[in-house]
Amino acid sequence: MGPTHSIPAGSLTVDSRALQTFVDRLWDDAILPALADYVRIPNKSPAFDAQWQAHGFMDQAVALAAAWCQAQAPAGATVEVRRLPGRTPLLCVDVPATDPARTDTVVLYGHLDKQPEFTGWREGLGPWQPVRREERLYGRGAADDGYAVFASLAALRALEAQSVPHARCLIIAECCEESGSYDLPHYIDELGDAMGEVSLVVCLDAECGNYEQLWCTSSLRGNLTGVLEVAVMREGVHSGAAGGIVPDSFRLLRQLMERIESGESGELRPQALHAAIPEERRRQMREAAAALGESVYAKFPFVEGAGPGERDPAELIARNTWGPALAVTGANGLPAVADAGNVLRPATRVKLSFRLPPTLDPAPAAEAVKRALETDPPNGAHVRFRVEGTMAGWNAPAVAPWLAHAMQAASRAHFGKPALYMGTGGSIPFMGFLARRFPRAQFLVSGVLGPHSNAHGPNEFLHIPTAKHVTACVAEVVAAHARRAP
Repeated sequence: MGPTHSIPAGSLTVDSRALQTFVDRLWDDAILPALADYVRIPNKSPAFDAQWQAHGFMDQAVALAAAWCQAQAPAGATVEVRRLPGRTPLLCVDVPATDPARTDTVVLYGHLDKQPEFTGWREGLGPWQPVRREERLYGRGAADDGYAVFASLAALRALEAQSVPHARCLIIAECCEESGSYDLPHYIDELGDAMGEVSLVVCLDAECGNYEQLWCTSSLRGNLTGVLEVAVMREGVHSGAAGGIVPDSFRLLRQLMERIESGESGELRPQALHAAIPEERRRQMREAAAALGESVYAKFPFVEGAGPGERDPAELIARNTWGPALAVTGANGLPAVADAGNVLRPATRVKLSFRLPPTLDPAPAAEAVKRALETDPPNGAHVRFRVEGTMAGWNAPAVAPWLAHAMQAASRAHFGKPALYMGTGGSIPFMGFLARRFPRAQFLVSGVLGPHSNAHGPNEFLHIPTAKHVTACVAEVVAAHARRAP
């Protein structure tokens, strides 16, 4: 659906219809071809490609995006690829304010690294194969999050086309977000005062509840990852000879897991993993649930007959965005089924990934999990939980009236429906870091990762109409930011 409203811009007026037309044309003519080339590059994040420097794919992706930005940048903008020794590169596009007297900065964030291939791509699709099918562009990284750089610059170009004022805008695209963004703080420190006073952050790496309106992320969960190992023998032995005498390491692992997670309900037992949900967030959950209904769970590819234990959409949103959750994401010591003989294995090792409430301190949570798993090991087994990483979540600050109005007006103009707020069950490391660095900044965290888009999994796709409308919404918000009282 096309835009239907105009939003006042001081002495100017943003022509929303013309803005959407400009954005649509730029997407069709310039962004989609570049995104297709980007999909072809297997630039996996360093956590999934230890030889990323030697392979050179990250450099290819950054060079592609930088060249596109150089060709499309507004007058006076600078495009730079920053490099620190041993670290992934950072793409920076610095677009000066239309009014030189303005000293604050809008940061528009995205990332260019990708998740690994994964299995299960449908026939005719693949991670490094861009395929356009009607309103979808399939391929790894198009939606998570390669489009963000292109969309951010396109939003500024759309304002330039109408001579609409904006503050200084700094587009940054990192290359290790999928690995925890461990390089990004070093670049932010290097930029230092050159970033200016950041008053607005736009992040396009988040989810959307549907493809029908603008979704504003109100919170992000934290993360705790670690490896749990249970060892009972120095080497494997014949299961017939040892069965009934030697405890199976997998059984002991199950026993230990019950200490931290109810096998029946999935509820995490340590109180150190829980946090209270603010009433404002509860209200937003109810509003989101009313709009989404059963799609809150129906969007997932359950096998026939399977589903969540709870069917209330508001409660499911609460569990997904503010409740702690555990996933076993990998295992060692378990041979493939085809290779499994009658052997009692000496040890079992699993990778655990905990999602933590947005306001929770992950350090005490990690200590509580480690203590629960390692204390008094069953059968004298050697039990170790090795914490690999912790990451705090993020709870958005109170939304300023100007931003609340701008997001609602933009969503109605370009989607025809009001904007909604909802937390995200995943993590974006940069948000918490930047919120601490610039405590007075406002945040618009949105994205195109809607139902079935399947970031990180097979058949990832970018919903093109949503990407176009989100781009236009960003332009409207940046324009409103320039109109607000400093």
